[in-house]
Amino acid sequence: MSATPSTLGRLDLRFLPLAATVGLFLLMGLAGSLSYTGFFSAQVFLNLLIDNAFLLIVAVGMTFVILSGGIDLSVGSVVALSTMVLATLIEHHGWSPLPAIGVVLVMGVSFGAFMGFLIERFRLQPFIVTLAGMFLARGLCYLISIDSISIGNEAYSNLAYWRLELAEGASISLGALIAIACLALALFAAHSSTFGRTVYAIGGSEHSAILMGLPVRRTLVGVYAVSGLCAALGGVVFTFYTLSGYGLHAVGMELDAIAAVVIGGTLLTGGVGYVFGTLFGVLTLGLIQTLITFDGTLSSWWTRIVVGLLLFLFCLLQRLMVRRPGAGSH
Repeated sequence: MSATPSTLGRLDLRFLPLAATVGLFLLMGLAGSLSYTGFFSAQVFLNLLIDNAFLLIVAVGMTFVILSGGIDLSVGSVVALSTMVLATLIEHHGWSPLPAIGVVLVMGVSFGAFMGFLIERFRLQPFIVTLAGMFLARGLCYLISIDSISIGNEAYSNLAYWRLELAEGASISLGALIAIACLALALFAAHSSTFGRTVYAIGGSEHSAILMGLPVRRTLVGVYAVSGLCAALGGVVFTFYTLSGYGLHAVGMELDAIAAVVIGGTLLTGGVGYVFGTLFGVLTLGLIQTLITFDGTLSSWWTRIVVGLLLFLFCLLQRLMVRRPGAGSH
């Protein structure tokens, strides 16, 4: 049976934000390659992933929350708290890296699940609950220490500096590999599991998801637990760059993660979007910064200006999607 015009319209509409993001990334990459010598190289594009690995991990968790129709403002503070706890356990208490990382990840899951429980059980607004979580996590950082805690553990430093050599002298870091693994697991969970299908259903209509007999309550808690886990893992990867824990780490990262998810094509009202789009949202943010660095004459604040303009454009695009019939279909 041939596709009807309305069916084609729905398919085009569903993929429009993702196509726009990928197209924008390719155009920016082409412009940089034509404008700057040495821009078009494997290492430059690998550096986009290496330098933004922690943001990609955090944004993956944020994608699930936004797909469910929620928001998580606590992720930046959880990243900072994770760096502080990790640095304290390794430097002040003599823990080896792997057990310390395990404790941090469990802490992140627990923190996120607690917020999810409050949101689901008491029907509180995610904005308010996660705002409280943001203040709580950031305050706990300073309860541990008001100063930066350097990580001098040799084993941990070896993990931070490790590189996997690829063809033509290019290399990739451990943090980037962790981000790729996290992305792969998220793609499977979002599009090939009951959990993912329930997240999309809740974002489309929570009431309809309940009538369908889907595990709505458990899934709502789960998306915030996943976000907390990703924030804690992002904090671990963040320490690979800084080799320190500090209460002022990752200030504003929650906004960067939300921006990456929106630019990646996920609808803020939930129910529509792709984890794969979040990857290109993060890479696009990194590419903007790289282009400004290669130019050498522009202030780094131009990154924020360009990202702000892109957010305006993608919000308008989302508005057009919402006004079209069938926009909420997954």
